[in-house]
Amino acid sequence: MRAVVQRVSRASVTVDGRIVGAIETPGLCALVGVTHDDTPAIADKLAEKLWGLRILDGEKSCSDLDAPLLVVSQFTLYGDARKGRRPTWIAAAPGPVAEPLVDAVVTGLRSRGATVATGVFGADMKVELVNDGPFTVLLDL
Repeated sequence: MRAVVQRVSRASVTVDGRIVGAIETPGLCALVGVTHDDTPAIADKLAEKLWGLRILDGEKSCSDLDAPLLVVSQFTLYGDARKGRRPTWIAAAPGPVAEPLVDAVVTGLRSRGATVATGVFGADMKVELVNDGPFTVLLDL
């Protein structure tokens, strides 16, 4: 699994003109991608990492501050554009494999006490956020 994690002041995701998930206070926005050999154990490890990642103000984590997270599925994180001008998506897991694993990340966060907002898997989503810092990290598990 791979995640692009941004420290945000606020963030939201809109589908068909309707906000489907939002965090209105400082927290993290995580764009999550799944590849073919990912497992529920890896999804839980990512949830643990996101919950404890000390990148919020004062080197605090979401668990320290009870800060919210917005989790959005992002198959394009496994795009490969090394050859040619058009990326290939063969490293991205197909929807039936990826969706339950993204859900497992959300479930893992919530089981740890996190407040989690989400997008809609497979939808055309518009993500808006205010990157605080800016501060962005890549997690590759």
